Amino acid sequence: MKIPFVFLLLYLLSSIVRAEAEKKVIDGVTYHILRVPVEEVRIFWKDGEGKQRRTFPEVAGYFDKEGVELRTLMNGGIFEPGGVPSGLLVQDGKTLLPVNRKPGNGNFFLMPNGIFLIGSQGAAVIRTDEYPLEGVEVKYAVQSGPLLLREGRVHPAFNAGSSSRLHRNGVGVAKNGEIVMAMSDFHSKKFPNLYEFAELFRSLGCEDALFLDGDISQMRSGADMRKQSNSFGSVFVVVGSLRSSGE
Repeated sequence: MKIPFVFLLLYLLSSIVRAEAEKKVIDGVTYHILRVPVEEVRIFWKDGEGKQRRTFPEVAGYFDKEGVELRTLMNGGIFEPGGVPSGLLVQDGKTLLPVNRKPGNGNFFLMPNGIFLIGSQGAAVIRTDEYPLEGVEVKYAVQSGPLLLREGRVHPAFNAGSSSRLHRNGVGVAKNGEIVMAMSDFHSKKFPNLYEFAELFRSLGCEDALFLDGDISQMRSGADMRKQSNSFGSVFVVVGSLRSSGE
């Protein structure tokens, strides 16, 4: 069946809009917000040869060679020196790093921390102590902390009046199953505290959300993905379609 040109054009335009983050001011904070279906999201740390790809241009170059259309890149969870994720990392169904259940200092260890995963039942954000989920085959996962929201409740350690206002990024899962990625804008006149950042995800229809990282966080689409970036551990990759091998 031949698809009318106008419908094809509308589909392409909707795909472009969906693939790029919306810039929005909420409670005085400027955010970049992106909603994507679960099937378009990957979590990436190492290539097929076991080599880390720590910058956006390195990640983009790898996916270009693989023939995968990239839409958006955003840094993943907190990591240790050398770009090693601080906890669980599952990529393409393989557990590259185990769950980290140790106590410690800093955001990652502000309990409860959590895990974002994409599995056989869709995307989810859960407490670390809930992992693994019974009957769920995990394809991608990253551990970070603190947990922002779980079942609609804000992390108990967060203070609505906190003066700790910093650049932040995170990921949540909406009630309709979409993945919601959000990051404050570097040039925002105001930055959110953790309580406000959790409330952002709740206002976006998420009952579960996870803090990813702070000052180094970046989210880019289009040609900007190939410009110099900060160095990260894991990276959230929003993909498009696979190109044919002859293209």
